[in-house]
Amino acid sequence: MCRTERSEKKCEDFGEKRDKHFYRLMGLKTLGESKVEKLKNSMAASSRSRMKLWMIRATTSVLLWTCIVQLTALGDMWGPRVLKGWPSCFTHESAARAIDIELPSARPRVLPPKRVYKNNGYLMVSCNGGLNQMRAAICDMVVIARYLNVTLIVPELDKTSFWADPSEFQDIFDVDHFITSLRDEVRILKELPPRLKRRMENGTLYSMPPISWSDISYYKNQILPLIKKYKVVHLNRTDARLANNGQPLEIQKLRCRVNFSALRFTPQIEELGRKVIQLLRENGPFLVLHLRYEMDMLAFSGCTQGCNGEEVEELTRMRYAYPWWKEKVINSELKRKDGLCPLTPEETTLTLSALGIDRSIQIYIAAGEIYGGERRMAALAKEYPKLVRKETLLEPSDLRFFQNHSSQMAALDYLVSLESDIFVPTYDGNMAKVVEGHRRYLGFRKTILLNRKLLVELIDEYNKGVLNWDEFSSAVKEAHSNRMGQPTKRLVIQDRPKEEDYFYANPEECLEPLDERTIE
Repeated sequence: MCRTERSEKKCEDFGEKRDKHFYRLMGLKTLGESKVEKLKNSMAASSRSRMKLWMIRATTSVLLWTCIVQLTALGDMWGPRVLKGWPSCFTHESAARAIDIELPSARPRVLPPKRVYKNNGYLMVSCNGGLNQMRAAICDMVVIARYLNVTLIVPELDKTSFWADPSEFQDIFDVDHFITSLRDEVRILKELPPRLKRRMENGTLYSMPPISWSDISYYKNQILPLIKKYKVVHLNRTDARLANNGQPLEIQKLRCRVNFSALRFTPQIEELGRKVIQLLRENGPFLVLHLRYEMDMLAFSGCTQGCNGEEVEELTRMRYAYPWWKEKVINSELKRKDGLCPLTPEETTLTLSALGIDRSIQIYIAAGEIYGGERRMAALAKEYPKLVRKETLLEPSDLRFFQNHSSQMAALDYLVSLESDIFVPTYDGNMAKVVEGHRRYLGFRKTILLNRKLLVELIDEYNKGVLNWDEFSSAVKEAHSNRMGQPTKRLVIQDRPKEEDYFYANPEECLEPLDERTIE
C-alpha cells in the first residue's frame, strides 16, 4: 500500500511537472508566434516603404530626364551651354555672353514619316570615279530605288580609281541624315539583312552595269524583274545611268532633293569648310578657281600644252598604264583647238585679266597638286598675288585626318566653291558641272563658264600680235557676257545624250520659277 501511495504521489508530482512544462512550452510558442507575426508585419511595412521610396525616385528621375531632354532641345533659345553640351562649365563670362547675345530659336528636328510599301527586294550599288561623279550617281540610284519599290543599301564608293581613296560613304557624307531625311521616299539600310548578307558572301550575287543614259522605264522593265528573281541585285559603274531629260517631274525633283538636301557632308568636313570660308571672308571677297591641271587630268585627256619633252613622256606612260582609259594615241594640239583641253595656268591668267578680275581679289585654288609646280603657276601668282589654298589657310593639324583622302579634300573645296563670290572652272568636268548646278539652285550665283574653244583661238591671236590687249579683252568679255550662271534652258539633243547639257549642271525643274524673258 505504501508502495502504491508512493507511486500515486510520484505520478501526481510528475503530472504537475508535465503540466508546468507543457504550459511553459505553450507560453513560449505563443510568444514566438507573436514575435514572428510582428516581424512579418514589420517586414511588410518596410517593403511597402521601400517600394514607395523607389517609385518616388523613379518618377522623379523620369521627370528630371524629361525636363533635361526638353531643355536640351530648346537650349539655343532658353539655356546656357550646359544644357547643350553637358558636362560643361558655366562661368560668369559665359553667362554674360548668353545674356548679351540673342540666340536663334532651335526647333526639334521632325523626321518625315516612313513610306509604307511592298518591298520588291534589295539594290546594292558601287559608284565609280571622283567625288562629284559618285555624288550624281548616288542621287540617280536613290531615285531608281524609290520607283522600283526596293530597299537601297548605302552605296559603296570607288576605291580603285586613280586617287585610290579608301574613304567609305560615312567618311564623307552624314549617313544617318542621308537615311532619315529620305525615309518618306525610300527605305535605306547600312547593310543587307544577315541572311542575304551570308548568301552574298558565298558568292551568289547578281551583278551588272546598267545601260548609260536610260530612262526610268528601262529600270522598271529590265532591272526590276531581276531584283524580284534574285532578291538582291548589284549595279556597278553607276555614273550617267539615268537620262538627263524626258523624265517625270517627280523624278527630277527627287534627284534635286537628294543632291541639295540629303547628301550632307560629315560634321567634321562641314566645320572645317566653314572655317576656311570664314578665314577668306575676313580678308574680303574671294574667287574660287577650279584649276583642273593635275597630272591625272592631263594624262587622261592627252593635253600637253606648255609641257616639256620629259613631262610629255611621263604623261603618256601614265595614260598607257591605265587600261580603262580607252583613248591612247592623242593629238594634243588638235584637241586643244577643239576646246577639249583644260586651260593651262598661263591661259587662265590671261583669261582672268581679260575679264577684268581685280588683281587684289583672293583666288582660292580648288585643285590637287598642279602639274609642273611653281614653274607653271608663276604667271598666275605674279598677276594675282593673293593666291591661297586650303593648305596655306589651315594648320597642318587641321588637315591631318584628311591627308591621302582625296574625296574628303575635294569635299572641302566643294563647300568653299559654293560660297565663293565668283566660281571659275577651267574644265567642264564633274566638279565644275555639279558645283555650277548647286550654285544655280542657291540663287544663280556668279559662275563664269569659259568657252575654251574660242578662248584658245583668241589667246593664240593675242600671243601672235594679231590682237592688241584692248581688242583681246573686249572679245573675251563679249563672249562671256551670257555665260555667268544666269537662268538658261538645258540643251536637249535627241539620240545624243552625251552631248546634251548635264542635268546636275542645270536642274531647271528644281529652280525657282522665272519670267520667260530672263531665260536665254
